[in-house]
Amino acid sequence: MALKAVPIWVCANHSCTHLRFTDLGSRRSGSGSNLRFDCDKFRKWEWCLASAQRATRLVEDEKKPLAPGLSSPGGNEQTQVTESRGFHKDLNSLPRPLSAADLSPSPGDGSKVRIAYQGIPGAYSEAAALKAYPKCETVPCDQFEAAFKAVELWLVDKAILPIENSVAGSIHRNYDLLLCHRLHIVGEVQLVVNHCLLGLSGVRKEELKCVLSHPQALAQCEMALNKLGVVKVNADDTAGAAQIVASDGLRDTGAIASARAAEIYGLDILAERIQDDCDNITRFLILAREPIIPGTIKPHKTSIVFSLEEGPGVLFKALAVFALREINLSKIESRPQRKRPLRVVDDSNKGSAKYFDYLFYVDFEASMAEPRAQYALGHLQEFARFLRVLGCYPMDTAL
Repeated sequence: MALKAVPIWVCANHSCTHLRFTDLGSRRSGSGSNLRFDCDKFRKWEWCLASAQRATRLVEDEKKPLAPGLSSPGGNEQTQVTESRGFHKDLNSLPRPLSAADLSPSPGDGSKVRIAYQGIPGAYSEAAALKAYPKCETVPCDQFEAAFKAVELWLVDKAILPIENSVAGSIHRNYDLLLCHRLHIVGEVQLVVNHCLLGLSGVRKEELKCVLSHPQALAQCEMALNKLGVVKVNADDTAGAAQIVASDGLRDTGAIASARAAEIYGLDILAERIQDDCDNITRFLILAREPIIPGTIKPHKTSIVFSLEEGPGVLFKALAVFALREINLSKIESRPQRKRPLRVVDDSNKGSAKYFDYLFYVDFEASMAEPRAQYALGHLQEFARFLRVLGCYPMDTAL
């Protein structure tokens, strides 16, 4: 026999009270229940409700501000009670709830951001930082790993590092460092590289006998340097080469660096855009301690790294999870695993066959806020032995 609550409205003295009684009778048997109402009990309920209503009115009246010139029966007691309960007279002074716009990683102009980069002032990495955050404070580091550690140790807010160049290809050192450190990719910058030939004031480019610069910059300007017939000398970075020429006063030596480096170190620009390929673009990654909240308004890119079990067609299956959901892959990079570079594939009469064991870095054009990206990664986990999301961030579409 089930218990069922039957609502009954009882009105007394123009005040309605909603009471509930329990029907202990069985409707299936057709026998109705004779509900008995105890008047004494109802009077007790009515008295309790009336007392509660009076108490509520007193509290509400206590919160209402008094008109000017009027005082309450309790004198200053009401004011003291109101203040002790912490009521705010000015609602505009209350803390404003955060919105999605408040959760952006930094101000748009970077006025409060410290960004670490590899090199010295005038380096292309510094130019990339200033493109992303025009008013940021740039902090030079001597090595790529020092920039990673500067973020981890809270010395700076972010780090910006080159990851690939349209001519020279991927910068493998930084791919390896992405896996060694627990930083998150929060943005990317694409910077057009303008290699300039710099020299001391009054020197003509025909007078140069040597040219200093980073090995990649020298390689990207090979045709122009061969035409001049100069000796190419390697330096740690492009801005460092400009600093050496300026500080040592080398009139027969030039440097390949940016136009900003010429301005910083007081050198003349002897020739601009001397790179062999005019479409020379370097892509940089912005790294931070915490990831950003991915969105769907702007085009986003997601970077991941994973390793796979051995088997026929496993890499094809792994990449197919993106094709099945019409997700475009913009970058695929493979790196041998350092801790376990070789993998035993099969056994034979003459011994074991061993092959390189790889990590695969993939950039795909979708936001982690999209279900298709979540489903793709969930599908990928069926084949992956290891999977890590390096970051989800807005794409840089402006050059």
